[in-house]
Amino acid sequence: NMSVKITNVLLLDNVDPSAKKVLEENGIKATLSKEKFTPDALIKELQQYDGVVVRSATKITSEIIENCPKLSIIGRAGTGVDNVDVKFATKKGVIVMNTPGGNTLSAAEHTCTLVCCLARNVPAADASVKAGKWDRKAFMGHELFGKTLGIVGLGRIGREAATRMQSFGMTTIGFDPIVSKEEAAKSNIEWMTLDEMWPLCDYITVHTPLIPQTKGLLNDTSFAKCKKGVRVINCARGGIIDEEALLRALESGQCGGAGLDVYVEEPPTNIALVRHPKVISCPHLGASTTEAQTRCGREIAEQFVNVSKGTDFFGVLNAPALSQAASTDMKPWISVATNLGKVVQAFMKNTAVTTLYTQGANLSKSGKCLEAALCAGLLCSNSSSVNLINAASISSDLGVNVTVKQDEVKPGSKHSYCRLEAKCETMTLSLLGMVFEHTPLLVSINNQPLSPALQFNDNLLIYKGEPSSLPNTIAIGVLSQSGEVKSLSSTSVQGGSRWFAITTAQAVSKDAISKIYSENVASISF
Repeated sequence: NMSVKITNVLLLDNVDPSAKKVLEENGIKATLSKEKFTPDALIKELQQYDGVVVRSATKITSEIIENCPKLSIIGRAGTGVDNVDVKFATKKGVIVMNTPGGNTLSAAEHTCTLVCCLARNVPAADASVKAGKWDRKAFMGHELFGKTLGIVGLGRIGREAATRMQSFGMTTIGFDPIVSKEEAAKSNIEWMTLDEMWPLCDYITVHTPLIPQTKGLLNDTSFAKCKKGVRVINCARGGIIDEEALLRALESGQCGGAGLDVYVEEPPTNIALVRHPKVISCPHLGASTTEAQTRCGREIAEQFVNVSKGTDFFGVLNAPALSQAASTDMKPWISVATNLGKVVQAFMKNTAVTTLYTQGANLSKSGKCLEAALCAGLLCSNSSSVNLINAASISSDLGVNVTVKQDEVKPGSKHSYCRLEAKCETMTLSLLGMVFEHTPLLVSINNQPLSPALQFNDNLLIYKGEPSSLPNTIAIGVLSQSGEVKSLSSTSVQGGSRWFAITTAQAVSKDAISKIYSENVASISF
């Protein structure tokens, strides 16, 4: 089941009340809290919740996640998630979501506002008139028409800022490592490398997350490559522009002005920068519009509802497998991969090297999803808290080797399948799983077809037996004492032995298993 249980959500940081309304209309309890919790108080408060929504004030650290075992989903009503330990949440199988588009227009408009204010010295002129002066010469500005705006980061916000400034007659150039020249050109942005861009810009605006690759992206070296008097805007994250380097560039005149909405520390401690006459300083207002807040509150709540129903995983940041898993066509295949993993685990414990080969157009792009499902099956006995979110990261920590590959398409082969090859020191196992009329089936063991194909349900006993000791005599005799036998499948004889698969209503006891004469025997409960 792909849905995630969400029954009770805590809404913090003045999340818009529309979030509470949407959740409650969908049968999810929601509490709006105005409190500013200390980490300890938050841990105590969160014991009764399975979901929490924050904006930017509350930090959801690894310590909080570790100590709140009920928590299954964390929502950020906004874009960046630097106040959530996403990596640790993933390890614990906790979903992290944001609202990727909720703030876009507000942040883009705020960026454009700061560009215009820098061009015409609006804040300083306003302060001067309010102080009783009339100093027109001090505030000579310049037109934006014909100037060049360099945009670092061509995601939603960067592109929206570009199209707005194009209406002022600005030339827009930009860089983004994951956006192509063609994609940028659709928004009339000429894509170029940073080094090509720096000397051409009259204005530079940054729209990237704060990650190691973007920290201090504008620094002494990059400022030196710019036009003298370049103006810079940061409405993204503090630290993308190196604050010390910016102050040096402002003092030398290399930088002609800065519009800052974000700082390395908030509230900012770098007073010399914030009070510099060429700097326009705002208190992180990029998303502070009634529209953005309502939109983000509503969107995060709608996304929670979709996850709780298992219908859509838009906005989930740390579980690519889940978004693929939401489609009805994928669900039985996830079940196939998980159950094949469980069978291998029952025979080999954790020493196996496993490769899942897939065939079929419907499975060609689902590697991440099937890998997570297979890992969940392989780890089923390690921990009950393994799910599609954390399975892959737990596997790699435990050194469980899993690969997903596409099989060569054989001529005339129309069927999709998952073929799991597993090796350990004592045995090799090859299992073929398929889906027939939405039902996951085990079709063959070690290339020997099972007749009839086996549904993965109830409790299963698989073992290799001698054809002469017909299963009915030993196994079924033993098993019928411990609960009814529901079905029996077997393969043809090969190399003097055949595989048997028996499903039973109750789990098969260790005692019953010990009476079955075979070194290859495994019992699995689905």
